[in-house]
Amino acid sequence: MADKRASYSTAGLVTPANLITITRIVASPILFIMILNAEAQAGTSWPVFILGGIFGISDAFDGRLARATNSVTKFGAFLDPLADKVVVLGCMLALLSIGRFHWLPVLFIVLREVWISGYRFWLARKSIIVPASELAKWKTFAQGVVLMVAVMPPFEKTDWVIVVLLWIAVAMTLITGWQYVQSGHVAAATDSP
Repeated sequence: MADKRASYSTAGLVTPANLITITRIVASPILFIMILNAEAQAGTSWPVFILGGIFGISDAFDGRLARATNSVTKFGAFLDPLADKVVVLGCMLALLSIGRFHWLPVLFIVLREVWISGYRFWLARKSIIVPASELAKWKTFAQGVVLMVAVMPPFEKTDWVIVVLLWIAVAMTLITGWQYVQSGHVAAATDSP
């Protein structure tokens, strides 16, 4: 359900949680380059896996830190999903470019993420905030899992595992996109005079 009265701190843009999120965005090209350089091992590499894990932990930590310090800001609420999209889509495109992922599931995920980002921006211009659903949080987790498995060396020769996990992530991505649009339409209709 959409909540137009979300509680945000009056803290400035630069909070510890937002700095972690910004660092994740700025450092993400390092992860993409490492994936591309691991092409000889089908994109798998322990350093890539470890750095990806650090990115995942920082994603979980920044939200908890913002809530614990009462510094959940509108900027952070916008920035955190953006950071997730930058990291996930960048990694997927890097894995696609070295042949680790097939283009069709990646296309579905990219189109959904671009569409929902645009839709979220449109809602934000109307001062409507639609919080992430529980399934959307699991969707982000599923995307992270498929990325982590895809770069983990023990899975170098088990492409079928990657394919199954990737299509599960696609299904969750499309379902949550539809849910977000439905919630956004309800919120926009409620907001109309």
